Amino acid sequence: MPDEFLDVVSHNDTVIGRQLRSVVHERGLTHRGVHVFLFTPDGRLLVQQRSRHRDTAPSALDCSVSEHVKSGEDFPLAALRGLDEELGIAQATLSRVVYFAFCYGPNDNKISQLFEGVVRPDSVHIDPQEVERVTYHSLPELLAIRDAKTALFCRWFEQLLLWYCRKPCQLRILEARHGLFRPA
Repeated sequence: MPDEFLDVVSHNDTVIGRQLRSVVHERGLTHRGVHVFLFTPDGRLLVQQRSRHRDTAPSALDCSVSEHVKSGEDFPLAALRGLDEELGIAQATLSRVVYFAFCYGPNDNKISQLFEGVVRPDSVHIDPQEVERVTYHSLPELLAIRDAKTALFCRWFEQLLLWYCRKPCQLRILEARHGLFRPA
């Protein structure tokens, strides 16, 4: 993965600097991330299996999209960029669901936002460098897979799924929207 510049942020999400991604992760500097949950019209969540070539959580199940927010970008723009880069979706209507802080792993501290939207499965064209494959699951199915430990989940995806399903999680919620899209 090429090195890119990320904004370094304070605990209240104020930009306090700019640094290469490799340096941010080496030093544990707080930066920004974004995630997207895309649901089919019948309420199934698009879940990506990360490429086995990824440096973080290879082959693990992940949100529909997970991205770093590049320096100078805002959360919505990063979400749309991720949809295009990872899933080949050039346009989408997204709603912000939750704004949170989380330690994604050693030296990986982020302030992030989760967005949600609707997807038609025939509009998805994965980038095989980023995504191994996509599957579609109901939220109860995903919780059952998690509980049975039959698949590896990215740590952040597991915590976002738990929060979304109103279960205890490790996210530090900064702001949440009520009246979430709750698929049937």
